Amino acid sequence: MRVLVVEDEIRTAELLRRGLTEEGYAVDVAVDGPEAVWQAAEVPYDLIVLDVMLPGFDGFEVCRRLRADDCWTPVLVLTALGSVGERVQGLDAGADDYLAKPFSFAELFARLRALIRRGAHPRPALITVGDLRMDPASRRVWRGEAELQLSPKEFALLELFLRHPGDVLTRTRILEHVWDFPCDGVSNVVDQYVAYLRRKVDGPNEPSHLETVRGAGYRLRAPDGATPPPRPAQPPVRPTSPGPGSEPGG
Repeated sequence: MRVLVVEDEIRTAELLRRGLTEEGYAVDVAVDGPEAVWQAAEVPYDLIVLDVMLPGFDGFEVCRRLRADDCWTPVLVLTALGSVGERVQGLDAGADDYLAKPFSFAELFARLRALIRRGAHPRPALITVGDLRMDPASRRVWRGEAELQLSPKEFALLELFLRHPGDVLTRTRILEHVWDFPCDGVSNVVDQYVAYLRRKVDGPNEPSHLETVRGAGYRLRAPDGATPPPRPAQPPVRPTSPGPGSEPGG
């Protein structure tokens, strides 16, 4: 497994490089934000261990740029910034896990093994189907450039449809996921909220985004090209990592 360590503090970077190497990983090191983005684009890493306080731009911006470029390598943020707000910011930027310094190598290795098991599957911060976009973190929704104002239940219902484009969702499944109670056979709450959503999501004189599938439920139309294909693997061009003797004075 090849790991990119992004850390500008040379002593910490060397400590991580040595520890990960002894654990069996192949390790490269980047010391600033632009270098980290460049290396991650050039080399198909299995994992990225990312500091936050970096020259150039910070680790949150590194993560956002990687995800925007369809780089889905699992990212573990490893930083002394460990407040709840900072952890939330890192995870919302696209990180997969967060570990505060000081840390235990045993825990770090366990978290990296867990990330490897998950793999590098696309997991965008924004959910996009056609011209519908949703940001679950900020609870905002757009159709094209227009922002939609949704109630909490409307938002939850649309999120369920956006996460399953093209799938027929039964009323029972919708009730269990959005309202958390079983279908009683007579409740029409799903039909009412689908009607509310249609009025807010659909444009005039246009086919509805939410289709009724007679006798089955509802389906969000999934236009061609709604889900971008994963980025093909880049050829392995290994950059030079700083060695033990590269630590600057001071």
